[in-house]
Amino acid sequence: MSSEKKKKGPVREWLDALVFAVIAASLIRWLFLEPFTIPTASMEKSLLVGDFLFVSKMHYGTRTPQTLLQVPLTHQKIWGTDIPSYSDAIKLPYYRLPGFSNIQRNDVVVFNYPDEFEHPVDLKTNYIKRAVGIPGDVIEIEDAQLIINGETAENPAEMQFSYDVIPKRMLNADFFEEYDINKDSFHPYNGLYVVFTTPAIAKQLEKSPAIKEVKIRIYEKGNGDPDIHPDGAFYKWNRDNFGPLKVPAKGWAIDLTEDNVRRYAFTIKHYEGHDDLQIENNQIFINGEKQDSYTFKQDYYFMMGDNRHDSLDSRFWGFVPEDHVVGKAWFLWLSLDKHKSMFSKIRWNRFFQDIH
Repeated sequence: MSSEKKKKGPVREWLDALVFAVIAASLIRWLFLEPFTIPTASMEKSLLVGDFLFVSKMHYGTRTPQTLLQVPLTHQKIWGTDIPSYSDAIKLPYYRLPGFSNIQRNDVVVFNYPDEFEHPVDLKTNYIKRAVGIPGDVIEIEDAQLIINGETAENPAEMQFSYDVIPKRMLNADFFEEYDINKDSFHPYNGLYVVFTTPAIAKQLEKSPAIKEVKIRIYEKGNGDPDIHPDGAFYKWNRDNFGPLKVPAKGWAIDLTEDNVRRYAFTIKHYEGHDDLQIENNQIFINGEKQDSYTFKQDYYFMMGDNRHDSLDSRFWGFVPEDHVVGKAWFLWLSLDKHKSMFSKIRWNRFFQDIH
C-alpha cells in the first residue's frame, strides 16, 4: 500500500518562501552587499542626501557577526519601534574574512561610528566618510588644506567649505538653486548668507551682480577648539588647523610619555579591548600596573567628510578602528531629491554611478 506525500497548503508555501527569502537576503547582506542611504550633507557634493548606494563587504573582507542574537534584516531596533532588535548575551570575537584589497587612501568607507558606546561594535550607527589617512600616516591641516606625511593631499573633486556670502539685495532659494546650492546648504545670518559650496561655485557667486563679496570661513591658527580630538584646547587645534597627529598602525610601539598619553589614551582605552584600563595623571594603568610603553593591536584610519565645514569626523571624535569598518562604498543605484516632487525628485544622472 502506497501513500502520497501530503501537499503543502498555500499558507505553508508562502511561509516557506518568506523564510527562504529572509535567509537569502540576510546572507547577501552579511557576505556581499548592504544597502545604505546618505542621511546627512557631510559628503556633499561627492555624495548627496537621498543617494542610495550599495556597500561592498567583499572589498575589505566580510566581517563575521559579533552580536549573534539579532532579528534578521534589522540594525539597532525593530522596524517602526523603539524595541531593541538584538541581545548582547552572546558575543563573538572580531574576525574578518579575506578581502580583495586593503583600505586605500581616499577610499569612501562605511563604518560603525566609534564614539557610540551604548551599542555593540557591529550595531553602532553606520557612518560614511573618506579615508584620508591610513595606518602610519601623519595628518595635518593648515588653513583647511589637508597635508599627509608632509605633502599636500589630493582634494576631492567636489569638496565643499562654508562661505560668508554678502549680498547687495535679499536672495531666495531660486537664486541659490541656479548655482546648484540646495535649501539645506544656505541660511541667512546677520545680514549675510552662510553657504556650503565648492570653491568653483564660490567663484561663480563672486561674479554675480547680486553679490557684494564672498569669503571662506576659516578658523584661525592657534584658536583652539575643545571639541577637537584629542585635546584641541591644549594643542590649540581646530577644524581648519590641526595636527600633526600620527594614525596608529597594528604593531606600532610608542613610549607612554605625557604627550603620547594625551594623544592616544582615548584610543587605547576604548578600542584596544582592555577590560581594566585606568588613566590617572597622564599615566596609563592596565590591570593595575603602570605602563611605560604600548603596542597597538589593530590598524586605525582617519576619516573626513568632503563637506569639510559640515562634517563631524575624525577631527572631532578620533580614529576609526579596523574592527569598526563595514565596507567600501561601491556604487549608487538611486538618488532622490527631497526638495523636489513627483518624477522631478529622481536624479536620473546619478543612476548606477561608481563612487570615487
